[in-house]
Amino acid sequence: MKSYQKLTTDVPQPAASRVEEESVDGKPSCFQKLSTWWLGGCLLAVAILLSAGTVWVLRQASKGRHAQTPPEKCSSVTEPLRFDCYPERNVVVTQELCEARGCCFIERDQASGSRQGVPWCFYPPDFPSYVLESLNQTELGMVGLLRRKVKAYYPRDIETLQLSVEFETDTRLHIKITDSSSPRYEVPLQVPRAMKRAENPAYSLDFSREPFGLVLKRRASGVVLLNTTVAPLIFADQFLQISTTLPSTFLYGLGEHRSSFLHSLDWNTLTLWARDVPPTSYNLYGSHPFYLLMEEGGAAHGVFLLNSNAMEVALQPAPSLTWRTIGGILDFYIFLGPDPNMVIQQYQQVIGLPAMPPLWGLGFHLCRWGYGTSNETWQTVKAMRNYQIPQDAQWNDIDYMEGYRDFTFDPQAFSTLPQLVEDLHKHGQHYVMILDPGISSTNPRGSYWPFDEGLRRGIFINTTEGQPLIGQVWPGLTAFPDFSNQDTHQWWLENLKRFHAHVPFDGLWIDMNEPSDFMDGSVDGCPAGDLDKPPYVPAVLGGSLCAKTLCASAKQNASVHYNLHNLYGLMEAKATASALIQIRGKRPFVISRSTFPSQGRYSGHWLGDNRSEWKDMSWSVPGLLSFSLFGIPLVGADICGFSGTTSEELCTRWMQLGAFYPFARNHNTQNEKAQDPTVFSSEVRTAMKEVLLTRYTLLPFLYTLFHRAHLLGDTVMRPLFFEFPQDMVTYSIDRQFLWGESLLVTPVLEPGADSVIGYFPRGLWYDYYTVRSGHAPECPFLPLQGSSMNSSGEMLKMAAPLDHINLHIREGAVLPTQVGGPGLGASRGNPLRLVAALSPNAVAWGDLFWDDGESLDSFEKDNYSYLVFNNVFTSTVLHANVEATYVTVDTLTVYGVRGPPTRVTINGEEHPFSYLDNQVSPALCVLHSQPHPCSPQAPLAVPYVPHSRPAVMCQRTNTASLSAMGLAPCTGY
Repeated sequence: MKSYQKLTTDVPQPAASRVEEESVDGKPSCFQKLSTWWLGGCLLAVAILLSAGTVWVLRQASKGRHAQTPPEKCSSVTEPLRFDCYPERNVVVTQELCEARGCCFIERDQASGSRQGVPWCFYPPDFPSYVLESLNQTELGMVGLLRRKVKAYYPRDIETLQLSVEFETDTRLHIKITDSSSPRYEVPLQVPRAMKRAENPAYSLDFSREPFGLVLKRRASGVVLLNTTVAPLIFADQFLQISTTLPSTFLYGLGEHRSSFLHSLDWNTLTLWARDVPPTSYNLYGSHPFYLLMEEGGAAHGVFLLNSNAMEVALQPAPSLTWRTIGGILDFYIFLGPDPNMVIQQYQQVIGLPAMPPLWGLGFHLCRWGYGTSNETWQTVKAMRNYQIPQDAQWNDIDYMEGYRDFTFDPQAFSTLPQLVEDLHKHGQHYVMILDPGISSTNPRGSYWPFDEGLRRGIFINTTEGQPLIGQVWPGLTAFPDFSNQDTHQWWLENLKRFHAHVPFDGLWIDMNEPSDFMDGSVDGCPAGDLDKPPYVPAVLGGSLCAKTLCASAKQNASVHYNLHNLYGLMEAKATASALIQIRGKRPFVISRSTFPSQGRYSGHWLGDNRSEWKDMSWSVPGLLSFSLFGIPLVGADICGFSGTTSEELCTRWMQLGAFYPFARNHNTQNEKAQDPTVFSSEVRTAMKEVLLTRYTLLPFLYTLFHRAHLLGDTVMRPLFFEFPQDMVTYSIDRQFLWGESLLVTPVLEPGADSVIGYFPRGLWYDYYTVRSGHAPECPFLPLQGSSMNSSGEMLKMAAPLDHINLHIREGAVLPTQVGGPGLGASRGNPLRLVAALSPNAVAWGDLFWDDGESLDSFEKDNYSYLVFNNVFTSTVLHANVEATYVTVDTLTVYGVRGPPTRVTINGEEHPFSYLDNQVSPALCVLHSQPHPCSPQAPLAVPYVPHSRPAVMCQRTNTASLSAMGLAPCTGY
């Protein structure tokens, strides 16, 4: 019997969210000579003293002139509700500057008990805003006119705005605010159009006329979801701001950042501007202006701002939130759920459902920057085969290229690359290569077709002078394709076709597509205009929009880069997925670093250039959970870490965790020790192999989860509160996660541990290894010992030796599994083994989606099989095709059997079985191959539907009655 130690359980406190503390690059800046260092230090000290003195003088002068008590309208505003009127950084906000904007100024220090982050300059209750002058009903909702009578303090504020409200569905509300007289940039994203007004909306919407604001409530509970009357609406040409209260502090999303899954609302600002930087708390590779919020009582809603400009979201403990963006329009979608799963489904109905990945994309992938040669890459593949460690894809980083140029391979070091790929294909494996968007511009004319042809067709991003913008990336000086231009998609396709003729790759890894530039802007810098130096710059890393990327003023086909920057990775992914479909005629496999809403339709994502450190492994879990919210289920992190040197313990634990990433790839950098499983000791190598075999055993289950994501918008890697929204303890859990609704993963995330603490929500949980790894004679899938645990909602301490990751199956689940092999080619043909974990009332449910694993639109074209295992008693084929003829069921294992069975009957015939009563989780195992001498202790009638031919094709008679479990006999389906 497995032992569990119960611990105390606390309800989460949102303000205690994890915050990472590290420098951007971790490298100290210093000079080589002492005299230079001394001089620099002195100059820095003088600058600091002068700066501090200036601030002190300004504040003292301000105090001297304004020593009176603040007006009552200012002092009456409590600190949590003080909305920042002067969010600019690198500015000493004095009382004069603040009051020049018509705002309140109250200086506070921590000694007086004020919390850090409280703005000194904030809006008074009577600050001028827009007035709602008219509101008229439309076929889908209403339209109104907003007018500002007093100019705001940002240049080119817009006097009249149009308000559009559409009641699109009963659980989706669409609110748009834009210039009433002149068109503005809007995100070129395909969104659904409502055809009729919602008939029974789950929400009510009220308006404040002056100052303008809206109040959105949930009808069922009366909870106020949004209240924008708390701060003024500002809508200038390059500064748009709107604030709202929030009904609770449990807020998630708003990526991409490295942070806890549950955001802190303690004066926390999140910036959205795609940036190439190793994961930190700053703005990272992608932009996702969507949040999910859990309300008191377990309901949930979501808000999506469809805007691609640079923005920041300011969170404060009221609780409240402020959106600030520097372009476009305010285009909001609100999703009413009411549970978190439904919120994410509704969100994906707007941005698009994720693509179904090829089955091989869910296998184990191996890569590194630094193989050096194709032969070294090949030797790694052969070593993996030699140890029979599962692997389905081999990757190469930029070292395969000639001079780091796209669409080339090194004719010396990687001369055997075509033969390597051919060998992978012969073994049922696949090849993935990296591509960066920067195209080398320095080759002699006529020697590099991608640049020459791109220049001829005019498909590169241009400067304001109309010439290709030249930056610098790995190959040196580079031009950047404009993927907002459809001609670029054709050029991209032709380049990929030409290369595929030599190296028949299967998938593509698109990196550096924020887009990254080793320069700030270009070789010529950036123009001194409002696009590159706007009136307001959000809190972006580097302090400038062009920091390590292109000039915001650069010209693209659809708009200026100022508007399209955050869309670059999405547009490249769309072009890449389309090219792969045309070249291979199969499902595309694309992994992209930069992402934007709807990215899941075209690619997966990995979390970027992490480090081989324990904290990086720990941070990966909340990172992946966030992307589950963003509609990108195919997501992973570099297993064992990209930069730095790993250890056997760290890499073992990370391989265990990574085996349960939806996308599982081990990847590291050059000039570090190799970290693929073959290079470690025998014990560690065995532990890594075993956990990968566990992943491969569960691939039928995982593949079905991806089908549900593709079809319905379900999450694959799932936070616990999605399944237990009434349990507030789950709201802050980001060190555990679920696969779907039924497999709980509790990894070890700290060094030197031989145990792990995990939370088990209320219900019955079965140890997974009870199910799959025992030693009963002649019945290897049924163990001699097993355990289950009936939790009331408890933290438990579990044993976790180095070769073990804790997995638990939730009551009421049926998992389709397969005996794992060294690759999907070997394991795919193995028969299914169904695992049923009964609930206390002896029911369970599961399903299986099965197709050929690679054909395009197999569901849409009805080329698939779908089976439902309902209450264990019957297996129902809801849809079948030829693929079902390759599916056989070998065994059924049922856990939680109430009492000793009497006999097993399948289609009226008795079959062998094994029954184990260990007084913890009684289990039975049924064989439907040739009878096995499983030493049955008693006959049993089992709820099981077998195959009468090499297929699971249920007929009404293909049921099994239960005569000794206290359950009614099966009557069909």
